[in-house]
Amino acid sequence: MTDPFRRELLAYCYRMLGSVHDAEDLVQEVYLRAWRSYAGFDGRASLRTWLYRIATNACLNALEHSSRRVLPSGLASASDDVPPPGSRAPEVPWLEPLPDRLVGGVPEDPAAVVAARAGLRLALIAALQYLPARQRAVLVLRDVLGRPAAEVAGILGMTGAGVNSTLLRARSRLERLVPASDEIVEPDEPGRRELLDRFARAFETVDIPALTRLLTEEAAWEMPPVPHWFAGREAIGRLLAARLPLGRDPNLLVPVRANGQPAFGAYLRGEDGVLRAHSVMVLTPTRSGIAHISSFMDPSLFDGFGLPRVRD
Repeated sequence: MTDPFRRELLAYCYRMLGSVHDAEDLVQEVYLRAWRSYAGFDGRASLRTWLYRIATNACLNALEHSSRRVLPSGLASASDDVPPPGSRAPEVPWLEPLPDRLVGGVPEDPAAVVAARAGLRLALIAALQYLPARQRAVLVLRDVLGRPAAEVAGILGMTGAGVNSTLLRARSRLERLVPASDEIVEPDEPGRRELLDRFARAFETVDIPALTRLLTEEAAWEMPPVPHWFAGREAIGRLLAARLPLGRDPNLLVPVRANGQPAFGAYLRGEDGVLRAHSVMVLTPTRSGIAHISSFMDPSLFDGFGLPRVRD
């Protein structure tokens, strides 16, 4: 009865927590709580609403005991100097990308597809982490998932008026944190595919000039857990020239999807010629080029995308 809701609950908990691993653990807890309390389920609310009530309470409780998950661009201004290798901040609770394969279930309606992708975009998830927990829950339930105000009031134990006022405050704060979705104009499918193919070829062959030409003028590149990030073609070009290995056989980018966006599993070739997992890169393509790249330098993330950590 409850299994059909597992993937959407995972997406909901991820929006709230900003971590795939934490969201997966919490969904397990939600199902355990539901199993233990099912005898008391009276059916006055739908099974979905009942599960969301359990999930919301679990998320709010978890957020009382955890720190906000962030991206480097949320911590400081863009850097001008390339940091030395090994400059990492593992103690920071970093935002994690969400593999699309874990939430699956692509809607048939094209408008629903766009809405589902927009509700998981990295920029939105990063901005949500700056909202107070209850505002975050109201905004996700009302604006992202489209649940009625009365239902959200029941889930959170609030009045309808309280839900509406909380939603207005959350919207106001979110508008200051993340660009409006209509400011991101994606290319059409053929243009997007060509842009991504050119990016993959340039990265694999370490063609820095070709790579930077594919970026917008104000493009940003960040690499959690490295706390530095870079803005603009020139700064990004210096970063890539310093970090990508030259004079070896090609690297490898494997196309995947994360947060409803195009992404790559990036393998860098070592001096021994072996391709090893390096980072999961989530891209924001626009009609004028690639506007943002979040390169998550954590090989353990490859497991969630079904990718091996070493390639032949």
